Amino acid sequence: MQQLGLATAEELAAERSNFEQGVVTFKTSFKRFVMIEKESGKVVGKCGFHTWYILHSRAEIGFAITDEAMKGLGYMTEAIRALAKYGFEEMKLNRIEAFVGKENVPSLRLVRGMGFTEEGTLRSHYFKNGRMEDSICFSLLKDEYRGG
Repeated sequence: MQQLGLATAEELAAERSNFEQGVVTFKTSFKRFVMIEKESGKVVGKCGFHTWYILHSRAEIGFAITDEAMKGLGYMTEAIRALAKYGFEEMKLNRIEAFVGKENVPSLRLVRGMGFTEEGTLRSHYFKNGRMEDSICFSLLKDEYRGG
């Protein structure tokens, strides 16, 4: 669980289910990375790509700091830079998408600061905390990418 950055047995069961069903389902795939603090070796978060449409050269980015004490220290900015570089160079993506809830101010600030373009709002896009929430859609295109 520690190596995967998982906090509960439920998260481990969900992760196991993903791998048992296969990495590629319904013509989409994913790449996931665990964020580890260099000095302590402690897992501080996770990030990666999901809803990766290989045929269309696009994927949705996902990220989370799992240790509250590590929020606001720049780890996610460093991770998103590396993730974008990996996506465009290794995965050969043309488009990286981010869907962020309207109330998620830190993530909104992060994607805007990383050069993502706001494209609009998707109404009732995600089910979270027991209710449907809107998502603001952002994208970063390979041609717009400033390098990592």
